[in-house]
Amino acid sequence: MITGNYSSKSFLLLSLFAFLPLLFMGCANLGPTTLKSERSNYNLAVQRTNDEQLLLNLVRLKYRDTPFFMEVSSVASQFSLSTTANASATLQNGVAGLFGLGGSLGMTEKPTVTYSPLQGDKFIQRVLSPLPLQTITLLFHSGWSIERIFRLCFQRMNHLKNAPGASGPTPRIAPEFEKFASAVKLLRVLQAQDAINLSYHEAGGVPQLILQINEEDKNRKEAEQFALAVNVEPGKTRYVFTFSPSLNETNQIRIVTRSLLGVMFYLSQAVEVSSKDILQGKVTKTKTPSGDAFDWKNVTGDLLRIRSLPEKPDENSMLIFYRGTWFYIDDSDLSSKSTFSLLAQIFSLQAGKIQDNAPLLTLPIGQ
Repeated sequence: MITGNYSSKSFLLLSLFAFLPLLFMGCANLGPTTLKSERSNYNLAVQRTNDEQLLLNLVRLKYRDTPFFMEVSSVASQFSLSTTANASATLQNGVAGLFGLGGSLGMTEKPTVTYSPLQGDKFIQRVLSPLPLQTITLLFHSGWSIERIFRLCFQRMNHLKNAPGASGPTPRIAPEFEKFASAVKLLRVLQAQDAINLSYHEAGGVPQLILQINEEDKNRKEAEQFALAVNVEPGKTRYVFTFSPSLNETNQIRIVTRSLLGVMFYLSQAVEVSSKDILQGKVTKTKTPSGDAFDWKNVTGDLLRIRSLPEKPDENSMLIFYRGTWFYIDDSDLSSKSTFSLLAQIFSLQAGKIQDNAPLLTLPIGQ
């Protein structure tokens, strides 16, 4: 009996040692499995909160509130792994041992997210300075519509105005924009037919955008109408967009670009506020020369619509809650989503490489 008792204990220990490797073999795959699931989750969370922050600042500008940006500087996540194993046996006289083996595996995640405000001289300079022509060229060659780019980034082409007053707080007088919008639609037609190209060039240190029209397309109706609209000579294959055109040059077009803040102010006119807020004077009322209320949908309606509801909408792409109202972009409004995505790219290009500024806000949210 004693011998049998010792044999049973030995068998129990051997079984336990044989079981432990099996338990830890399951742990070996936890790293790749965790990376596969958590990386996507963090990616989605950062991307969505960035969009929500940008949307929030557009709404703030509509109400003449101060915009502010908090960037995610870093995300660090620690995983704590805990394992337990147990074994039991029931030994009786003349009866073989009855063995039981068990174990458990637990994992705890402790993420740490670090935020930093975007501020400082370099950031302010990039926010308030006119958009560089290299940025416009880069966006064009990234596949964006030249019409959408020009409407966001340009205030003027020669005598054609693109609501320049909308580059700041909502103006009280209705803007001029129709002729500009018609002219850039002609460029979009040419772009869709692969008849034009846009490139960046410097002449004597002066930045220029070169609009190249294919030789076989220079006399197309759209090319001729565009040239006449901006008051340059039709039938040329090369037109120059520049801040300082030379005198007596019949193919140069004077342009004024918006700043990043100007682009955001311009698109903030797409925010639809409640009639109550309008009546209470919380937003500026824009009037036509005849004194009628001006509808900003005429300017930005086909670019971007930021809708509002007192109750949380059921289906949406992105939304934020501000001043007791839900503001959102409808998930099926593809044009608005495209314009918002373009704004996000412009913001990234302008705000990139900005050194983080203290104080940092670090939240160990897993603890």
